[in-house]
Amino acid sequence: MKHKFELVAPGGSLEKIEYAYHFGADAAYAGLPVFSLRARINEFNEKKLEKAVKLARSLGKKIYFTLNIYAHERHLPELKKHLRFVAKIKPDAVIISDPGIVSLVKKIAPLIKIHLSTQANTTNSEAVKFWQSQGISRIILAREVTLDEIKKIRKACPKIELEYFVHGAMCMSLSGRCLLSRWMRGRSANLGDCIQPCRWKYHLQEFPISNFQFPNKSKIKNKNDQNRIDFEEKKIVAEEDEQGTYLFNSKDLCLIEHLDKLADAGINSFKIEGRTKSAYYVACAVKAYRKVLDAIKSGKNNAETRKISASEKKELEKLVNRGYSTGFLFGKDKWENDFEKSHQGNQWQFVGEVFDKRGNSGDGGNWARIKIHNTLKIEDRVEIVSPDGVYPDKVSEIKNHDGERIKSAHGGGKSFCLVRFGRAYPEKSIIRKKSGLPEKRKTG
Repeated sequence: MKHKFELVAPGGSLEKIEYAYHFGADAAYAGLPVFSLRARINEFNEKKLEKAVKLARSLGKKIYFTLNIYAHERHLPELKKHLRFVAKIKPDAVIISDPGIVSLVKKIAPLIKIHLSTQANTTNSEAVKFWQSQGISRIILAREVTLDEIKKIRKACPKIELEYFVHGAMCMSLSGRCLLSRWMRGRSANLGDCIQPCRWKYHLQEFPISNFQFPNKSKIKNKNDQNRIDFEEKKIVAEEDEQGTYLFNSKDLCLIEHLDKLADAGINSFKIEGRTKSAYYVACAVKAYRKVLDAIKSGKNNAETRKISASEKKELEKLVNRGYSTGFLFGKDKWENDFEKSHQGNQWQFVGEVFDKRGNSGDGGNWARIKIHNTLKIEDRVEIVSPDGVYPDKVSEIKNHDGERIKSAHGGGKSFCLVRFGRAYPEKSIIRKKSGLPEKRKTG
């Protein structure tokens, strides 16, 4: 490949960044809740961001800070203060959408590289050239850009770095520029506080304009009235309703079988979405994409690469998802919704993390200290996911924190126990089991 490429993972917490690096990510992205389009389920403050930079440096990895909100006047004083902090601790780059923030970074933190966020909706080579003239070192292309367009952009702009999202949730609006959440609940998606009304279940009703008057928001009491959207001058109403359909619910993006095409087209950086997802999600997604990218880098033939990518896609299907799609990569008519349900059924459940090995614990066997996320019982058949593979095993014994033998361990809070398996596993291995039920979505 002409262009060096990297795998960039979501960093929703320090723990998730550690998992991302451990399972093969070259870089991670994270930011403060107020500036990073992740206002909720985001534990970062400046102290933790500084720790993330130190972690990246210790492992020879990269860390990018997200500053990709569209700022209002009220944000500017705190933003300038934060940029002085950024200039001091020196992340590898900042990710920005707003041209005003670009200008501030150039003034306050001029030595920090700037990556243009996908939120900026860059879809053509002239826009890339403009941003390149403004000192931008990398363009994270809009998710609406097709493979053919990527090739043309690369040909016209041979020197700039290009990044593209390859996995994760897709927004039903262009590059995430959505007003539904703010309109319906006063929480702006463009400030990282989206309530995801596109994932609700709606049905459509037609009303003559003369017969329909939208209720005063201050007097709304009924949930269905609250979640009502009017279209086309109030001729058609979409109302949340249990009898309806998920008409805005876009499928998740999964391009693991097309990474070679993206590499050939000139993409440098392959990005995974999911800062609010679990450590399990981060570990499994990074592991899968790392394996395929390594196959491409090593020059494996097309048949071998296809076999590996097909196998890794099966691994990705063990994660909670909305059904997978290739998004806009092969044309704008390929974008897909799942009208029937909000998520695909999934039988695999994230049950724990290996914190450290405990040898034979005085009574033989391979014991590990486990952080429990969901119920784990004696005789449970599990899969242990580590960076070098997926291993089937069985739970032989469980001990609580007092060393007493117990029949089962349960998640919640910071629940730890000792578990004996058939073999030893390294720290930060992930434990899952087939439960017949959808995985409980957790954030840590």
